[in-house]
Amino acid sequence: MTTSTAPRIDPTALDKRVALLLSGGVDSAVAAYLLCRSGIRPDCFYIKIGPQETESWDCTSEEDMEMAAAVAAKYSLKLEEVDCHKEYWAQVAKYTMETVRAGLTPNPDVMCNRLIKFGAFDDKRGAQYDLIATGHYATTETDVEGRKWLCTSPDPVKDQTDFLARLFPWQLNKALFPVGHLTKEDVRRIAEREKLINARRKDSQGICFLGRINYNDYIRTYVGERPGDVVERETGRKIGTHKGLWFHTVGQRKGLGLGGGPWFTVGKDLERNILYVSKGYNPDDVYRRDFAVNDLRYLTAPLVFSPDRTAEITFKIRHTSEYYTAVLEDTGGGTYVVHSDFTLHGVAGGQFCVVYDRAHHRCYGSAVIAPQPF
Repeated sequence: MTTSTAPRIDPTALDKRVALLLSGGVDSAVAAYLLCRSGIRPDCFYIKIGPQETESWDCTSEEDMEMAAAVAAKYSLKLEEVDCHKEYWAQVAKYTMETVRAGLTPNPDVMCNRLIKFGAFDDKRGAQYDLIATGHYATTETDVEGRKWLCTSPDPVKDQTDFLARLFPWQLNKALFPVGHLTKEDVRRIAEREKLINARRKDSQGICFLGRINYNDYIRTYVGERPGDVVERETGRKIGTHKGLWFHTVGQRKGLGLGGGPWFTVGKDLERNILYVSKGYNPDDVYRRDFAVNDLRYLTAPLVFSPDRTAEITFKIRHTSEYYTAVLEDTGGGTYVVHSDFTLHGVAGGQFCVVYDRAHHRCYGSAVIAPQPF
């Protein structure tokens, strides 16, 4: 899929002060190029949020900063490092640890966008700017009432609206996504053409601050281990032990360390510290079409529910290119039930259910998946 690579910067941004978050990756580098080509001279910032033990953990922050500096120099832009290390560990890491201790599945990247990139950074430097630009694959549009909406990218694989769906409305109003109308292929092509230093640099994987660190090593360092039984769902037979329920999420296949597979994680008993697995992942009761969510937060405007307190939506429960159609039912008391048109696996409590319109174009916001009965 190829899209137009011409800049599509909102013309109202031309007379505003823009802060650009340079990560060291190719996406924000191309964002810098597109802004400059549009006549916007952003001030660039690199957010430092490395791990607490940088001397022993192999973090990429030094290389990232070098890449960001090279891009800023190429376009004669100012670059400043903003240290959000303490804020990250006080907010995002705390959220992650509390969630895993509760036996739920966190999404630190979602909270990093809300609490750090558009939160702590705004407190420290971003408040002096009208807009904060990033290299996210997302778009925005303004409706006839003048309201700004978060909208999906034309690249369904790279679309990152699910990572932005927990922003506060005021943060969305300040957000600018210069590469949002492009595909990853387009971005790479521009970077090659413009001879950007990171044109061929691989995309970062995993949690935003960990660099090359294994997620389980991170959890083990700050939460520890709590061994328990691994039990086959169908037979109730103990087939092994686990080192802690927080190292596993529903739907997981890799990393179970069990022979004779494939085995899939299908449930957790938090009270008895039991991890349930299934060989083949086909029991009817581990697939879900209906699941509860709470803490539904909107970005722009609330859903319009029918008199029977339902609304037609599409949604995601993980970062994939797939959207699922469903009916969202308001059951009262701040609780909702998603009635999916498709049977799903890996519905994990604590993860975010991201809610879109029926055409999965506009993102309404997100809710937290409630702990699932098992």
